[in-house]
Amino acid sequence: MAITLSTLDKTTRKTLDLRTGDTIKVHQKIQEKGKTRIQIFEGMILARKHGTEAGATLTVRKSANGFGVERIFPLYSPMIDKIELVKRSKVRRAKLYYIRDKAVKEINKRLKMQMVRAPKKEAMAAAPDNDLLDTTPEDIDMEKVAEIEKSAE
Repeated sequence: MAITLSTLDKTTRKTLDLRTGDTIKVHQKIQEKGKTRIQIFEGMILARKHGTEAGATLTVRKSANGFGVERIFPLYSPMIDKIELVKRSKVRRAKLYYIRDKAVKEINKRLKMQMVRAPKKEAMAAAPDNDLLDTTPEDIDMEKVAEIEKSAE
């Protein structure tokens, strides 16, 4: 579910339904040596600050090579090209700063994940609908896999 943002259209940015705990992809424009490229940063929203005002920000955290990386994105920045919602999670806090101290496996156990599917037109054009394509290694419960393997023997 990609949300394409226009630099002039402030109303769509005000009505974004992004909450803490959601996993998003932020497509940011980077200018290097006169060229513009798009850099994608995928991670979990730890905090959303300053509501709908001009200085609203999103704090996004991802784990890269065993290290946590956090970036703060201004919501109304013209450098943000697109925001994609990857997963929706149900959390009980407005700010998830405690996640900084937790391991990745422990975080995935506690969050109630829900997959967000693309609209049917995009999904049919992109690839056939297959539930195995939507699973990631973090989503697989190894205890259930072990139980199924034991029952198969």
